[in-house]
Amino acid sequence: MATNNNKIHAIIHTASATAGGIGGGLAQLPGADMPLLTALQTAMIIAIGHEHGCEITKANAQSILLTFPASYGGRALSQFLVGWIPGYGNAINASTAMTITETIGWAADSYFEKEHGKETEQPDNQSA
Repeated sequence: MATNNNKIHAIIHTASATAGGIGGGLAQLPGADMPLLTALQTAMIIAIGHEHGCEITKANAQSILLTFPASYGGRALSQFLVGWIPGYGNAINASTAMTITETIGWAADSYFEKEHGKETEQPDNQSA
């Protein structure tokens, strides 16, 4: 099964833009965006896995998401330092949420490509 790269790009970019809206909109409420961002990123990982022909559970997607603890630490620090400042804090939180979500999306795509792409590529290589 070949992956649809355009659809994967759309999934990642849409999730990143949504994350920016969430991060920017909830900037003055420390931590309020984390449950929403986690749910969004989990859904993004599941959708990317689906495009690679891998049906994963919510729990499996969340375990993949937990491999990015440094990104959450950086996000928490930036929110603590500037998130409370109206305007500036909203922009910083939006861009941080977008960047982290984009990074997680591409890392998930790479993971599924490495782990599951080999299985789908072998029949094509054998028939050539």
